[in-house]
Amino acid sequence: MMEHHVWIFLSMGILLGAARLLGELTKQMGLTSLLGEIGAGILLGPTVLGALQPEVFSSLFPSSGEGADVLKALTAVSIAMFLLVSGMEVDLSTVWRQGRRALIVSATGVVLPFAVGVAALFPLFLGMGTVDNPLVFPLFWGTALSISALPVIARVLMELNLFRTDMGMIVMPAAVVQDVLGWCVFAVVLSMMGINQTFSIGETIAYTLAFSAFAVVVLRRVFDRVIPWISAHWDSPGAIIGIGVSVALIAAAFTEWIGIHGLFGAFFVGIALGDSRHLNERTRFAFHQFISYFFAPLFFASIGLQVDFGRHFDIVLVLTVLGIATFGKLAGSLVGCHLAGISRRDAVAIGFAMNARGAMEIILGLVALQYGILSEKPFVALVVMALFTSLASGPIIKRVLRLKRLPILTDFMSGRTFLRFDEPTMPRAEIIRRMVEAIGTTPRTRIDVDAVARLVLEREELMHTGIGDGIAIPHARIPGVDKPRIAIGITRDGVDFDAPDGKPARIVILLLTPVEDTNLPLEIFAEIARTFSSDDTRLKVFQAMNFTELKAVVKHAAGAA
Repeated sequence: MMEHHVWIFLSMGILLGAARLLGELTKQMGLTSLLGEIGAGILLGPTVLGALQPEVFSSLFPSSGEGADVLKALTAVSIAMFLLVSGMEVDLSTVWRQGRRALIVSATGVVLPFAVGVAALFPLFLGMGTVDNPLVFPLFWGTALSISALPVIARVLMELNLFRTDMGMIVMPAAVVQDVLGWCVFAVVLSMMGINQTFSIGETIAYTLAFSAFAVVVLRRVFDRVIPWISAHWDSPGAIIGIGVSVALIAAAFTEWIGIHGLFGAFFVGIALGDSRHLNERTRFAFHQFISYFFAPLFFASIGLQVDFGRHFDIVLVLTVLGIATFGKLAGSLVGCHLAGISRRDAVAIGFAMNARGAMEIILGLVALQYGILSEKPFVALVVMALFTSLASGPIIKRVLRLKRLPILTDFMSGRTFLRFDEPTMPRAEIIRRMVEAIGTTPRTRIDVDAVARLVLEREELMHTGIGDGIAIPHARIPGVDKPRIAIGITRDGVDFDAPDGKPARIVILLLTPVEDTNLPLEIFAEIARTFSSDDTRLKVFQAMNFTELKAVVKHAAGAA
């Protein structure tokens, strides 16, 4: 027994560690962490480790026995937890505010992809599942191609600064309606399979509708009353997380009992909890951190353990599913946007936003695989389609709307251009010269230090660059500089840059920009103002001892601004 526990702990630790590591690496590359987490499972699963070291793979991840049961249980709980936080992304109020336009876009965005999925993929995949009921397979494919991935869409819109725009206020409620309808249909699909014989299909549907109404109406009001009491008497947000997870697991057990998957119950508890007006951002963030860094990586890594992706990868099948899925979603969104009076360019952007499938599609596919609705080849095609549409959504929207990425200060810095001036007193000219020298030592930067320092000081004489709150931004446009260069200097006692509030500058940000680009300096100034707007950020920057610490503070502040 002890040896079994050793292997269980070891396999879970390796799986979680690999998923987090590769997830962070893919994020650093500008991709979704989902790709790295699934990639970790593929490396540790039958595709790579199972092919190279089958004995090691079978020992770490057995297909039967206690270890397999533990992995299945963790996967089931992880799915429920991920659907809990996904439900918390749902903002019911935006659905009511957008009203007609959002409902039109969501309706056509479900009906057309559903019809395309049934008509195009049903004949193609007929016989690839193991379920006898002939209605289950077309209903599944219709559902799979009609839902979107609400968390992925929200993240893409936030990264592109579109979340609070008119477009974002149409996309989000439309995605909410589509996901809720999709999961309701999938609940019916599961009940039709007769896995749970306790209730008839009609009874299961009735219980499902009653539970949905109870969660949205009653449970939401319960959370509105309970959360303030918990915040006043208990250790919040930990206590709220505990209560939320507990209710989600109980709801998951209930929906399993009535004949549909437990993820449905957790999803609707997330909707009720996330829509509570008393759930503050600190608690919401803690929820996401807790689940996104433990349960989600374990679940997505476990997907790679299910199937040999190399043996079951069929390029024709993948391209077919991808093409049909994208066509159906774009056609549905374009028709809906036309009926709602939305411009063609925004309609195309909305279509590609709704086409992001991500985690929700993968969860749907995994449950279908476990219940025999899908075999391995269409499951792999579904996973690849979900990943590709998630990765492509942001860049395509950016191109369609001709958006420019906001500059991030650390894009124009390196470890050599972060300096600390610990001398008791230093003249302004000396600080500027040493910062120019630091920029001059960076690769592919050739500047005349004396000439550039003189230009910066001349600019300083024309108009002092202290902006207040202990920050100064000396700057100049330099001939021959190919892109912006930034150096940040921390002064121990502060240096007078003639700020409006009279405070000496303890954080000096030297900015050198090309002569030809007149707009970029303004964008960088705006980004500096956003990044350093809080007292907490300025204090942490002042306390940073190296470039890594500085980069972490600036990156967090830029994301929160």
